[in-house]
Amino acid sequence: MKINVYDLNGNPIEKIDLPKVFSVPIRVDLIWRDVLSTLSKKRQPYGTNIYAGKRTAAHYHGRRRTRYSMMNIGLARMPRLHGHTVPWLYLEARFVPQARKGRRAHPPKVEKNWEEKINKKERKRAVMSAIAATAKKEIVKERGHKVDKVKELPLVVCDEIEKVSKTKQLVEIMKNLGLEDELKRVKKKKIRAGKGKIRGRRYKKKIGPLIVVSKDEGIGKAARNIPGVDVCRVENLGTYILAPGAMPGRLTIWSKGAILKLDKLFAKWF
Repeated sequence: MKINVYDLNGNPIEKIDLPKVFSVPIRVDLIWRDVLSTLSKKRQPYGTNIYAGKRTAAHYHGRRRTRYSMMNIGLARMPRLHGHTVPWLYLEARFVPQARKGRRAHPPKVEKNWEEKINKKERKRAVMSAIAATAKKEIVKERGHKVDKVKELPLVVCDEIEKVSKTKQLVEIMKNLGLEDELKRVKKKKIRAGKGKIRGRRYKKKIGPLIVVSKDEGIGKAARNIPGVDVCRVENLGTYILAPGAMPGRLTIWSKGAILKLDKLFAKWF
């Protein structure tokens, strides 16, 4: 199957063969697993101080037939503070989980392993599925992207796009390719519902187009100021960036060099 290569003005200039990776069946289950595996590696271990709730002078007097035993005085047998003259502190329970200011029964531990493992072949197959999903217009639309004015998917542009270093110029190129509605969509942001507003994540932003290149000769600098737009080298592609939130079908712009490299990267799978 042949696909068009467009220039920076949005006009077709040549045709090239579509790589075999775009004919791979789309496995949503594998994409989901790989995205979760990637996210688990980003998670930072956390835990409580091992002495939390244990810094107390409370001690246990619940044994039978011992001096100062707490038997037969109408109190639960647990570690308590003794010797206080203040009424509300006298014989107050401490240390145990059910007591006020006591330790937690099962606190989070730093040594917990959060990493979700996935087989190498499954990860590779997940990446191939995510790449194939970028060529299906119905899947891209279902994800929320505005692609009605895009002539065809996958959208392949000449290698000149890799040398664009001005944001204004890149915006103009994207409009020429039929992505004007998409640029308007990613500009919108909304205030998050819930407590996230006071935890440094007040706004929810849209995920926009992904630009895949063989070399970054300035395009990364041009795209970093456009909301929702990411730039990635073809060797570094993963499901985390091709299918954010484990939803396949991100709108992707390929440079000609990047699309030709796909056959070399996945040659042994066909």
